[in-house]
Amino acid sequence: QVQLVESGGGLVQAGGSLRLSCAASGRTFRTYNMGWFRQAPGKEREFVAAISGSGGTTYYADSVKGRFTISRDNAKNTVYLQMTSLKPEDTAVYYCAAARVLSRSSNHYDYWGQGTQVTVSS
Repeated sequence: QVQLVESGGGLVQAGGSLRLSCAASGRTFRTYNMGWFRQAPGKEREFVAAISGSGGTTYYADSVKGRFTISRDNAKNTVYLQMTSLKPEDTAVYYCAAARVLSRSSNHYDYWGQGTQVTVSS
């Protein structure tokens, strides 16, 4: 069982930056691949970024490539999402999730956090 708690969301102006954190419980954190997803009002949840257990492999959605960076610190059981050059269309609830496979599909993720709101004003 893995429990995930996101933090770091908030209100930011377009062009600004935020760093989201996701703290995980348990001693098996490094065995899980981690992902960030987001869901805007009235839209389906979409993939943002994923990182392998070792941190050596990362995936990004085309919409955030070059602006967002996913990273992890296994000693702290934490995964991060550094977001720069934020746009109003990045506004959403952001969720972190844990999976045994490295995937862009939410179907492969077994554990989810409660989400943190990111709002980007124009």
